[in-house]
Amino acid sequence: MKVLSFYHGRFSAGKILTMKNFFLRLPASRTLRLGAAAALVGLLSSAGVWLFKRLFESLFTFLFALGGWQVIFLPALGGLLTGWLAQRALKGETLHGTAAIMQSVALQGGKLPYAQAPLKTLAAVLSLGFGAAVGPEDPSVQIGANWGAFLAQKGHFSEESTRTLVAAGAASAIAAAFNAPIAGVFFALEIILGEVNNAALGIILVAAVSGSVLTQALSGASPAFPVPAYHLVSFWELPLYLILGVLAGTIAAIYVRLLYQMQDFFARWPWPRPVRTAAAGLLVGLTGFFLPQVFGVGYGTLAEVLNQNHFPLMLLLALLAAKLFLTPVSIGGGFVGGVFAPSLYVGAMLGGALGLAAQQIFPSLGLVPAAYALVGMAALLAGATHAPLTASLLLFEMTNDYRIILPLLLSVAVSLLVSQRLQKESVYTLGLARHGIRLERGRDLEVMAAMRVEEVMRPVTETLSEAMTLTEAAEILARTRRHGLPVLNERGALTGILTLGDIDRAQGGAVAEACTRALQVAFPQEPLSDALQRMSRLEIGRLPVVSPAEPDRLLGILRRADVIHAYNAALTRRAAQRHLQQGQRLQAFTPSQVSVWTVEVQPGSPAAGQTLAQLALPRTCVAASLLRGSQTIIPHGDTRLQSGDALTFSGSEQAQPEILRLFG
Repeated sequence: MKVLSFYHGRFSAGKILTMKNFFLRLPASRTLRLGAAAALVGLLSSAGVWLFKRLFESLFTFLFALGGWQVIFLPALGGLLTGWLAQRALKGETLHGTAAIMQSVALQGGKLPYAQAPLKTLAAVLSLGFGAAVGPEDPSVQIGANWGAFLAQKGHFSEESTRTLVAAGAASAIAAAFNAPIAGVFFALEIILGEVNNAALGIILVAAVSGSVLTQALSGASPAFPVPAYHLVSFWELPLYLILGVLAGTIAAIYVRLLYQMQDFFARWPWPRPVRTAAAGLLVGLTGFFLPQVFGVGYGTLAEVLNQNHFPLMLLLALLAAKLFLTPVSIGGGFVGGVFAPSLYVGAMLGGALGLAAQQIFPSLGLVPAAYALVGMAALLAGATHAPLTASLLLFEMTNDYRIILPLLLSVAVSLLVSQRLQKESVYTLGLARHGIRLERGRDLEVMAAMRVEEVMRPVTETLSEAMTLTEAAEILARTRRHGLPVLNERGALTGILTLGDIDRAQGGAVAEACTRALQVAFPQEPLSDALQRMSRLEIGRLPVVSPAEPDRLLGILRRADVIHAYNAALTRRAAQRHLQQGQRLQAFTPSQVSVWTVEVQPGSPAAGQTLAQLALPRTCVAASLLRGSQTIIPHGDTRLQSGDALTFSGSEQAQPEILRLFG
């Protein structure tokens, strides 16, 4: 229901073996087919990321081998080439990199323009190879996510499976880029999907493992940054790590704001994109002539800092400031790259500088500045991405060092709190928010802001009485297949809610004694987005809906499944309005005339047995989703309809009679 599909004719019949046929030949279990697809996504993503790294590293080594004054102009030349290519490869895109994938997963069912992926990758190779101050992880994630979208769409997987495969591709890409499979899994869950989804976890793990196996076969199993064994020298160090967390959170907030301020700054320039990108490259070249460590990814400099090679305090601070400024300049100017590696770089310079200063002030403590650099990497990354688990696990896997866990977790937690206080949105969600998209657990709250609880809530058909025994209540819950029901007293007033968890904890007795009385409720007129945020924050699956004037009068029940169904319908309506305004498919009619309706394919109807491409659908409507049994399918032109299929359409009301005729 999140994607509108347009039909531009039939697929050619001469294909010998399509991706769909390949997956249909696998065992019938949906999980097995999805697992096989995830394993293939992991292998393809890993191979793609390995090739991508070899290309930009070889280009960078070749171009910067001689050094000299020529390095000033190399990023500018790369900017001309990258800007020219990106102007064509990224044409029409308003969001790029990981933010674009998050938008696709949340709003479009995971559909990505995978045909553009090779050009985007080439633009990233040019950016990194010519020394722009960007990272390789966003292009790597794009490679993996596009492989997931490609296999899902060619294999005609359901919408939910498509989202999972896209997240699996992102996980395997991070695993390949940093040799960190566990961090890759949490990156997919925390950032791409926005929640820990048990149904998707196993599939994402399969992709990350298969990708890591290939990566280690190609590049070895050694960590990205082999470092000496660091540990907490003394508990007197904890206040210093606390200060490091505060500084990292503050700089992370500055970093996020600078990224988007530079995008706005360069967007106001009246010059073509290649010229803007070349100007950004010239700034990088001029700075790099004096500080060559800022060119490119900077992993070599990171390794030196982490291995206690002596860097003067002023040099560390200069590298921190230069990277903090040049990465927003590079991305804002039009270079294609990521923000992960620069975050790690800035964090390492910050931690190294703090550790070196503390060592000089407290020589008797025996402090190791490189340990602070290691912790600073995770702290600043957590503050920038608002993904503390990903940041912590990434550092553990990149260094193979778990002995400094206590100060690392302290700094990460403090950095996250400070960053969120100063800058509510992360480096990814701020870009989405600037386009009117606010995600909560992978769902766009703005879509539901205009919907009210009363539009979605359901009437209460079953309730429990305080006088019931828990055995009687359990029988009702089992019969109605509910995890929880409202509890009413003898006057019919709402007094609590009883869940299966309450029954398990009580182990006997009456409903009145076991039910939860500290109720969280919803009101009919409040925005649906507010109710969803409350459900997510409190980890509850249902809210009783009550009257504001009479808080004990039960009006209905709002369940998470109802919210998600309403969310999908709202996305369908919003997408139809967007295409209407762009004039891509629908004839001119006002957004208020856009309707969403569902029809079922009746036995013997003209639609049964036909593909959507063969049906003469009205031009003022589009098919958004197809429900076959319990499976949601993204409909395509060659989707063959069966009796009992339920299709959701969006379009003008005038199209409904023709749709009803076609579907009998």
